[in-house]
Amino acid sequence: MKPVDPNGLAGCFRLDRSETLEMNMRLYMDVNVRAEITRQLRARKVDVLTSEEDGTREFSDSDLLDRATFMGRILFTRDSDLLAEAVTRQRSGAVFLGVIYAHQLRVPIGQCVTDLELIAQAWDRAEWINRVEYLPLKR
Repeated sequence: MKPVDPNGLAGCFRLDRSETLEMNMRLYMDVNVRAEITRQLRARKVDVLTSEEDGTREFSDSDLLDRATFMGRILFTRDSDLLAEAVTRQRSGAVFLGVIYAHQLRVPIGQCVTDLELIAQAWDRAEWINRVEYLPLKR
């Protein structure tokens, strides 16, 4: 998937028929995600980029979601305000490339790692447009 207009419509994507969808999803970690989650996912060969590494640590929730979408990455957060931004966009029909939310106290690090690894391996980008997923996954 490639951005339709990287200067104005960062959340809008179209599928280029010459492009093969990636087998693994790429994740974007909000500043509220503990480094241990990122470290364990990378040890499992999951493609992860943190907002700190990307220089977006001070971005607003809206801008951070736009940035992750533009980069073709699913945004993982433990911040309920960012979750609220995604839900607002879902309801208004504004396009974004998925958010995964895990409550800071109710979902342990190990569960986050296991579920995020499964998501990265089993799902593709097309399934994530305007999607909000809550961890832990239901089995």
